[in-house]
Amino acid sequence: MKSYTELLEANKEWAAQQLSVDPAFFSNLAETQTPEFLWIGCSDSRVPANEITGTTPGEIFVHRNIANLVVHTDVNMLSVLEYAVMHLKVKHVIVCGHYGCGGVKAAMGNNDFNQILNMWLRVIKDVYRHNRGELEAITDINERADRLVELNVREQAEKLCKTSIIQKAWKLREGPEIHGWVYGLKDGLLKEIINIKPGETVIDPIYVYDNI
Repeated sequence: MKSYTELLEANKEWAAQQLSVDPAFFSNLAETQTPEFLWIGCSDSRVPANEITGTTPGEIFVHRNIANLVVHTDVNMLSVLEYAVMHLKVKHVIVCGHYGCGGVKAAMGNNDFNQILNMWLRVIKDVYRHNRGELEAITDINERADRLVELNVREQAEKLCKTSIIQKAWKLREGPEIHGWVYGLKDGLLKEIINIKPGETVIDPIYVYDNI
């Protein structure tokens, strides 16, 4: 692992490389931020949004947490969502998980990870419980974990639709589109799990607000 001084030196080299290709790169980047995408991804260091999508700084607005969860009490995530949707007016919100997710694997077991992490992983345990029949029909534990990763991404994408933020945006401007993807650590490829167009009915009516 690189020490912090090596990271600083690498930054200088990277900045110089960018300027050698485009002398106005940083001045243009500093003037405005108009990304089309909000990325809600896992904090795992092996899944960097820009690199795996071939995008450059400024193209994706990013929020990351353990196992790419959409938690209705998470003010951090919700503030990012509101800023991206209502102010940056992103056209797409992507929830991206990845196969081999440590958070998902941890949620499948019964280990005590102390209160804060237990509370966080409980969200994934709920996804497991709701899909127990399908999951426990998969005998290979790694394949079962991979399927839970996919089901978790689907659940989090649908939970975005339960927020008044997304519902209001759909009413005001018929956007953004919601996507659920899974990244493969072994092949570097993204797999689409779910795609939700503005206004599509994917949630129970009890979650739909009528006065926004």
